[in-house]
Order: sequence, then C-alpha cells, then structure tokens
Amino acid sequence: MRACCLFILFAVLTAPAGRAQNNHVRIAEQNAPAVVAVNVAKTDGSTFTGTGFVLTPDGLIATSRHVSENALYINITFNNGAVSGEAANVAAAGNVDLSLLKIQARNLPHVTLGNSDLVLPGQTITVIGNPRRLQNTISSGLISQVRKKADGIIWHQISAPISPSSSGSPVFNAAGEVISVAFASYKGEGNQNLNFAIPSNYLKELVQAAGYTLPQAAVPPQPAEEHYSTNPLWAHIQKSWAICKQLWHKWFPGEPQNTLEK
Repeated sequence: MRACCLFILFAVLTAPAGRAQNNHVRIAEQNAPAVVAVNVAKTDGSTFTGTGFVLTPDGLIATSRHVSENALYINITFNNGAVSGEAANVAAAGNVDLSLLKIQARNLPHVTLGNSDLVLPGQTITVIGNPRRLQNTISSGLISQVRKKADGIIWHQISAPISPSSSGSPVFNAAGEVISVAFASYKGEGNQNLNFAIPSNYLKELVQAAGYTLPQAAVPPQPAEEHYSTNPLWAHIQKSWAICKQLWHKWFPGEPQNTLEK
C-alpha cells in the first residue's frame, strides 16, 4: 500500500509538467504550417512584416489590422519558404485590430478557432509568430487577465513574449485552438511581458460579416475505455487510483471489494 501511495504522489507531481511540455510540442507541430509571415509594402514606400494564420484551406488569412492597412502590395511567406501571389485585403474590423486577407490557394493547412468566452486568467497558452522576422517562433505563457475596456471591448492580457513583427500571431489554448490574436504590448523601461491579444470571437464575427465560412473543427476519436476528467491533474489521479485498486485486489484477494472505497 505504501508503494501504491508513492506511485500516486509521483504521478501527481510529474504528470502536469510533462503534459504541458507535450502540449506545446503538439500544438507547434500541428499548427506551425498554418502560421505565415505577412509581407507588406506600404503606400508611403515603407515595408513591414507581420504575422498571420490560415483560417480556411482556400486561403483566407487573419492578421492584425495595423499590419495590412495602407498597403500597396501584400504577399505571404509560408514556413516552408513558399511565397504566395498578391494577397487581397478583403475585410477589416472597425472596433478591434483585426483584418482578413485572401490568396488564391487550395488545401492549405489551417487552424481551428476556439470560444474566447471560455478563456480564464491563469490559463496556459502557446503563441506561434514571427518576432523580428524569425519565422515560426514558439513561445509560451499565461492568460494574465481578461480586460474589459471602457468601451466594452475585451482584451486578453498575455505573458507570452511579443516583439515587432509578432502582430497577428495566433494564441493557442491547451487544446490547440486559437483563442486570441496578439497585437500590442506596453514598451518602456520597467515593463515586462505586458502584452495584449484580441479574443477569437471578434475574429469569428469579422469572418461571418465578410461572408466567409470557417471549416468545421474535427473532433478526434476518444478510446472507448477512457472516461476520465478533462482536468489533467484529476485524470492522472483517477488513473493512478484505479491502478492501485487493481493491485490491492491482486495482492489481497480475500479483502472485500469495497475496502478502498471507505
């Protein structure tokens, strides 16, 4: 029984950290091909590079409005080095820093948008972007707070690092869904990781208003024998407890079956 308790303690202490690390790796592997660099030549002659991400297989791309505004020409660079033809600026939100671009394409890898109304402070996030044009940089952090501005607009304050060219980076939850779009940070001495993102539900509204349809998210099949809580810590406790009960009944077959339920 002592060995069984030690096993539970070990599982509780080690599993969440390992799971968090695996989540970042999995999210990066699944979504990095859909994160792009947005290359912009402005009407004033300047050039700018931001980040965007593919929403649909036929080339609908989300980015920050300030990345694509006043653009004379836009094209897209994918993480494999491929460069698109000219991207059209098809929609821009009036109340938040979001815009939509469109290129001619087929069968592109794309992200899945989550429900940003369910986001909570303290939630773990993964961000994929192009800070300082370093394409497909993976960073992690937390939802530091959900902020409601005086005009009623919601922002996500995030602790994941944001740098120039990161604008338009997708912010993923632990399930690999985009829950917000990074767009701004507080700069200056003494400010550390005070960064902000636009919730994904504003992006869903923009996509719908522009007349586009997002693909349905695929639901991965669940093994029939798995019926544990979606909370990682509780799931590991349940699995460890079930193993302990099996070992107890194996070692002490004469004991009543409900000994460990008391």
